[in-house]
Amino acid sequence: MAENTRPANGNGKHVWRGIIIAVLAVILLAAFISSRSGDVAVRADRVAKQDLVTSISTNGKVEPIENFEAHGPAPTTVKKIFVREGQHVHAGDLLMQLEDSDARAQAARALAQVKAAEADQHAIRTGGTQEEVLNTRSELVKAQAERDAAQKNYDALQRLVKTGAAAASEVRDAANRLATADAQLKLLQQKQQERYSTPEVNRVQAQAEQARAAYAAAQDLLKHSDIRAPFEGTVYSVPIKQGEYVQQGELLIQLANLRRVQVRAFVDEPELGKLGVGQPVSVTWDALPGKTWHGAISQMPYTVTTYGTRNVGQVLCAVDNDDARLLPNINVTVNVSIANKKEVVTVAREALHEDENGRYVYVIRNGRLERQRVEAGIANNTRIEITDGVQPGEMVALNTLNPAIPLRPGLEVRVR
Repeated sequence: MAENTRPANGNGKHVWRGIIIAVLAVILLAAFISSRSGDVAVRADRVAKQDLVTSISTNGKVEPIENFEAHGPAPTTVKKIFVREGQHVHAGDLLMQLEDSDARAQAARALAQVKAAEADQHAIRTGGTQEEVLNTRSELVKAQAERDAAQKNYDALQRLVKTGAAAASEVRDAANRLATADAQLKLLQQKQQERYSTPEVNRVQAQAEQARAAYAAAQDLLKHSDIRAPFEGTVYSVPIKQGEYVQQGELLIQLANLRRVQVRAFVDEPELGKLGVGQPVSVTWDALPGKTWHGAISQMPYTVTTYGTRNVGQVLCAVDNDDARLLPNINVTVNVSIANKKEVVTVAREALHEDENGRYVYVIRNGRLERQRVEAGIANNTRIEITDGVQPGEMVALNTLNPAIPLRPGLEVRVR
């Protein structure tokens, strides 16, 4: 039984090998006959006139153009929150109140310091306090009277000494009395005019400035304890809760005018040279499929930065957001139109070929392929502009349906 089995298996292998060779021969023969008989099936495209838009697509992030952020002016407690996220508010609306008892106490202390400093400055200008000024005036009157009496006595003794009615010693005593009275008068006059020294004046001036600065800071703290909307807009972030204790500088609320937003588009470095201010952009968001927002490039980047694994320029785009559906910080897709031509001659990008002799297409004329040299212009993902070489309505071959038969001049074809 074993001896009879071996020859049978061997013959089976030869039979299958022969069948495979025969099938391949039939396929090759059919291809040859097809190429000879002119019935090679091809995919084709008709040259057409149409509007052609070339664009660059990239990712971007939405940012508000007119934005307001309130931060804690000092460590305090959130007393009352009057708005919620997503609420539309008008300019001047009260958004939040902070506990201000400490601020009011600081303002009162600062005001007292200001008044004390102003009193000291007034004293400097007038020569002292009210009591000191009155005492000085009284002493000046007495000193003036004493000086006048001494002068009169001295003049009288000088006349008497000439007639021998007074001694020389009496004249000397009168002169000394006059000198003392004159010195006292001048001292009081100087005291009235220059009551304070320059260092004392500078110290009082510094104290006054410090007091005013403290009062201004206290008033500013009070002002920022009531947070109001500086413009009409939408509250898009309230990261704290009513009654919560917040630190100085902590973010309290964010408000923006969402009717017109800014999109920061991250454009790869090689594409930047194709862009310019004013070029139209369209924005889409995966969360709202089918919705498109429109705008234009407002600012080109001044440098290239690393963004993940990419080298990009951050292009700013001003975008209309009338329905306020684009929200700050969301990720969007940005399409920048870098070229937009009306009624240009186009073909499918698959139809265009290129070699060392230039660009060309295969035009189907009278059932055969003719190589036609062409000049190309702008392109999008599916079609390319042909500026010279073909006319609207002509048919150009894309490829054959038989991979074994490439496109070539003179090939007889039929369009599928």
